[in-house]
Amino acid sequence: ALRYYRGLGIRITRIMTDNGVCYRSKRFRRLVRRLGLRHLWTKPYTPRTNGKAERFIQTSLREWAYACSYDTSEQRAAHLLPWLHHYNWHRPHASLGYLPPISRAPLPLNNVLGLHT
Repeated sequence: ALRYYRGLGIRITRIMTDNGVCYRSKRFRRLVRRLGLRHLWTKPYTPRTNGKAERFIQTSLREWAYACSYDTSEQRAAHLLPWLHHYNWHRPHASLGYLPPISRAPLPLNNVLGLHT
């Protein structure tokens, strides 16, 4: 994810997670430190803090994972990247005035053309 956003010219400086065990591990803390990120935590028992992530998970399950019947897990996985591209570059989002998320990224025109082929 960091490489993807870096390719768009977006610098990630912090990461917000819930308080799950995987995010409290020494291994995760070392990774965050190595990447030079600041780790922020959601407030316990406050789902609205993590609402965007929760909404994305619901949408991805509905529109990608269970949208059609896949014969294999590999087939489902093969559809993930095209779906993510559609979600971020083409799918209208009501919360963004029916624009796709990429419309909020400060991209120079030549960067968009190079990435969106």
